[in-house]
Amino acid sequence: MHRRTVLKYASLFFFSPFLPPKLFAAENSVEPAEFFASLKGKARARAAAAYRPPRNMLTPPLAEMSWDRFQKIRFRPERALWADEGRGFQARYFPPGRGYKEPVEIYELADGKARRVDFDPAMFDFRAAGFDALPKGLGFAGFRIFFHTDWQRDVVAFLGASYFRAVGGEKQYGISARGLAVDTGLQRPEEFPVFEAFWLTRPVKSAQRLTAYALLDSPSVAGAYRFEIAPGATLTMDVDAALYPRKPIERLGVAPLSSMFLSGENDRRVADDWRPEIHDSDGLALWTGRGERIWRPLLNPRGARVNSFFDDNPRGFGLIQRDRDFDHYQDDGAYYDRRPSVWIEPKTIGGRGWGKGAVLLLEFPTADETTDNIAAFWNPAAPPQPGDEMLFSYRMHWGARAPFESDAGRVVATRDGIGGVVGRRREYFSWRFAVDFSGGELAGLGAKSGVAAAISASRGAVEIVSAQPQEEIKGWRAKFDIRPTDESAEPIDLRLYLRLGSRALTETWLYQWTPPPPEEKRRWIAEKIHLP
Repeated sequence: MHRRTVLKYASLFFFSPFLPPKLFAAENSVEPAEFFASLKGKARARAAAAYRPPRNMLTPPLAEMSWDRFQKIRFRPERALWADEGRGFQARYFPPGRGYKEPVEIYELADGKARRVDFDPAMFDFRAAGFDALPKGLGFAGFRIFFHTDWQRDVVAFLGASYFRAVGGEKQYGISARGLAVDTGLQRPEEFPVFEAFWLTRPVKSAQRLTAYALLDSPSVAGAYRFEIAPGATLTMDVDAALYPRKPIERLGVAPLSSMFLSGENDRRVADDWRPEIHDSDGLALWTGRGERIWRPLLNPRGARVNSFFDDNPRGFGLIQRDRDFDHYQDDGAYYDRRPSVWIEPKTIGGRGWGKGAVLLLEFPTADETTDNIAAFWNPAAPPQPGDEMLFSYRMHWGARAPFESDAGRVVATRDGIGGVVGRRREYFSWRFAVDFSGGELAGLGAKSGVAAAISASRGAVEIVSAQPQEEIKGWRAKFDIRPTDESAEPIDLRLYLRLGSRALTETWLYQWTPPPPEEKRRWIAEKIHLP
């Protein structure tokens, strides 16, 4: 998998083909209410024709500049779309250069007409980057949206391939999204569909929402997108996507999210940094079609992992940053405690949901926090075929907390370490898990209330199980050991929730633990287990 490097603005994988202006300006009379239907027609026609690969429009000096030099290019705010018009929104543009190799067409949609925004080098100040002048007609790399509550910091940015990012009330970027994922996580390079062109609808002066349209294309699929963006403490995006495959697609990813997990309280495999935890997201949250709530802590594994959570008409999923305690990160630059969570809320079209499929979670090893190593998306059960029209509608929630949180207890921490009983001689290798739950009824249940931990494992023996109240978190802590009963290094799937009688009190904690290799296990035994 080609993984996205997280730099200041966005991905390094930017592939946006150049298209002649007449393709986008031909239907100037189309009203906004009809524009999406027209755009779907363009996407369908694209899919019926041969794919046109991208063309690099950069001159060598721009293409070869360093990242630090590229960051010195500044957009002039007075040249923003809707600047000084009192419309509540402004659009400012990203320049071409470095990894941003192909121009992205940008249009303003107003009064029934699509007006192209032409690239003008005078929109940018290149002097600090060491350029005296640039040729006209290079094109933009993307754009970002500002809201009237803060003209200094943007709330949404579209930059590179089909990547985009947004912020909630914390105004802190982190996790990224994409328009579409194609063949991600397979034993070959994935395909990166690109947003070739955008149409930004001119907002009325009292508008609290902004509508943007986009045309997507790639060797395998073309698509039309509509985004309804509403800034706020939790920024929401209503996304409508119409997809038209050119050829069969083995693994389609709808509503894909990309994040980073280097180290955390549950995974200290890469823990040579002075900061206790480093991650944009700490877990995958699921709300299944049957109503079950699931929390799967993220990992930085030794090798690539792909997990499928099969479902029928899911109610939602997201990559969440639940731990928002600065003390747990101690990062006064990246502010991981402020990184947004993103929740995907599927919506019905014509009374029909997303149907059968699976939420896929991909985890890749990384030794550096500048590399995204986590991905999650919906994979429909039916493989896309040429001639199909695939319609998806969903709402994205960007903010500190995921919406629709359950009244049941939820996982607030996962910790692990060597198993056994402190002070007693250990005769064999086992691994301890301590999972903290908080919320729901838990704070009011005492030690003699009968709360128990329901635990299952796909392999091995579960030992030393306990569940005890924890006043400090106004919740409960479940602990158990897992003892491998064979020499396999294949992952062991663990499942845990708290119950009172037959009634579940909490969401379900899922985990995938990989026993250490035999040589590491022998080291544990020699150094830890047989000590008196």
